[in-house]
Amino acid sequence: MPGMARAPVVPLVESRSGNIWRVRMLGDYVNGFLVRDPDGQVTLIDVGLRRSAPRVLEALGAVGSAPSQVTQIVLTHAHADHAGAAAALSDRTGRDVDVHRADAAYIRAGEAAPVSGVARLLPRRVFSFAAATVGEELVDGQLLDVAGGLRVVHTPGHSPGHISLVHEDSRLLITGDALFNMRGVGWPGKYFCTDFRLTQRTAHVLGELDYDLAAFTHGPELRERPRETIRAFLRRHPSTAVSGGT
Repeated sequence: MPGMARAPVVPLVESRSGNIWRVRMLGDYVNGFLVRDPDGQVTLIDVGLRRSAPRVLEALGAVGSAPSQVTQIVLTHAHADHAGAAAALSDRTGRDVDVHRADAAYIRAGEAAPVSGVARLLPRRVFSFAAATVGEELVDGQLLDVAGGLRVVHTPGHSPGHISLVHEDSRLLITGDALFNMRGVGWPGKYFCTDFRLTQRTAHVLGELDYDLAAFTHGPELRERPRETIRAFLRRHPSTAVSGGT
């Protein structure tokens, strides 16, 4: 449909426990998520690049919500394309940032989690973002009180504290950067991971979860047979040491 490419949000879930939208920060290339409880409280999941704050505010307006209704800001990990606008939106909403405990120090410092290989040769400014105050330090298996329950799944490797999330009521998986879906399901860039081999191992956890819709922070969602599609990709890249998180 004309104009859809510029729409700030894409509806994912509409249920009695809450509604969830994908926020298109930069086309389908960089995404965040907006979760609204039936009482109007809003949780932001990943907030894009440093310049993405206006886009997030536009998304809030597009679904009829306001910054004053934001009660949580949750990050899947400490990289500049996910945490870049966290400080600005924290100031605007008055909410601290929740992130896995293994990435909390990076958010407080305004520095990305370590990368590897040739990516370490890039200028520091590529990876930096404004420091933000961390509220809750999340842990694996934690159930966030969001829209009937949002489960934290620690999938380290892309960063030490990288998490995926499962909205259990609607059976929605948010992969974070554990997997991309840019031209089909694939890995994140090897050198933008703290430990690429660990990324590959822990991504296999996603194949063991139950979900009917998979949403990605890089790429469009999978609505048709997402679990089967992800499991087929993972079968082509077997891991002998699947490990959970903490």
